[in-house]
Amino acid sequence: MGKEQSYKIILSGGGTGGHIYPAIAIANELKRRYSNAKFLFVGAKHRMEMEKVPQAGYEIKGLWISGIQRKLTLKNLMFPFKLLSSLWVARHIVKDFKPDVVIGTGGFASGPLLYMASFRKIPCLIQEQNSFPGITNKLLAKRVQKICVAYNGLERFFPKDKIIITGNPVRQDLLEIEAKTVEAKNFFKLKHGKYTLLVLGGSLGAKRINELIEHELDFLDTQNIQIIWQCGKLYYPQYKIYNNTNGVQVYEFLNHMDLAYAAADIIISRAGASSVSELCIVGKPVVFIPSPNVAEDHQTKNAMSIVNENAAMLIKEEDLEVDFKNKLSQLLNAPDKQKQLGENIRKMAYVNATSQIVDEVEKLLKA
Repeated sequence: MGKEQSYKIILSGGGTGGHIYPAIAIANELKRRYSNAKFLFVGAKHRMEMEKVPQAGYEIKGLWISGIQRKLTLKNLMFPFKLLSSLWVARHIVKDFKPDVVIGTGGFASGPLLYMASFRKIPCLIQEQNSFPGITNKLLAKRVQKICVAYNGLERFFPKDKIIITGNPVRQDLLEIEAKTVEAKNFFKLKHGKYTLLVLGGSLGAKRINELIEHELDFLDTQNIQIIWQCGKLYYPQYKIYNNTNGVQVYEFLNHMDLAYAAADIIISRAGASSVSELCIVGKPVVFIPSPNVAEDHQTKNAMSIVNENAAMLIKEEDLEVDFKNKLSQLLNAPDKQKQLGENIRKMAYVNATSQIVDEVEKLLKA
């Protein structure tokens, strides 16, 4: 068995689906190329990666780490202890597993892990999904060999000579959704020939989007719309009662995202980087409602990069009460506009992002 067949690879990223799914997509592509490679994921204890990564078929170890809150809390007082504990555990993980390369996709756990790997001179690559980088990746930028990004203009934050524009990794099953429309509508028991609205609030849910949909259910019913509503884990107990409503399906989490996208005619979504990347590949008309509660308002920046190309619509949270009914009605009554938005957003897709990132990982493996 050749050396290239038995590489050891650590991937670290988590906290939200936006960090976890890129890491899984990269691992899947590496596994496809190197069937005998050994993989280990490192995440934060009690976060969603501890559940989602094993579901994808990979081993994961957890660090006792979390972010710093903006106000003084007990969690903040614990942060130095968590950081020291995580650095100690990360050191042992790296020493014991002896990886050939380490890949970080953002989130708190990737900080201690990549710091310790780089300290031991193991080649490292980070993948930044957003137009405005998270604190972990900004801190790691000086220590890693390569930084794969999805947006232009990140020289403000990262060393220019390390940046490679690849786009964000997305689930490969999204590339063939056009052929799945009938299967998807049947899977969700939807009425064929009736408009389907897909509502996405991110992996954890979005409070304001959920409140909006609840408030506008009667209006949506008058528009003859059927709804697939992913309200998120935190909000499912509150909104599951609407499962009994005609034409409304409420989900904590959608395990068959390819079919959900395939069934949709119009999509309402947050503008997290991974969601934006997926929606570009999906190529359906999108109404972005960015979260205003993120660093440097990066969701609005992510969404505006699409809206400025006449490839999506945007409604700010503060304008929902005034604009939502009006803008959605206009879109529903304008098939040409829907077609144009779908075609334009698809032009912005980085279809080969995962493959290009893995090409860069291979260069590190073979250096």
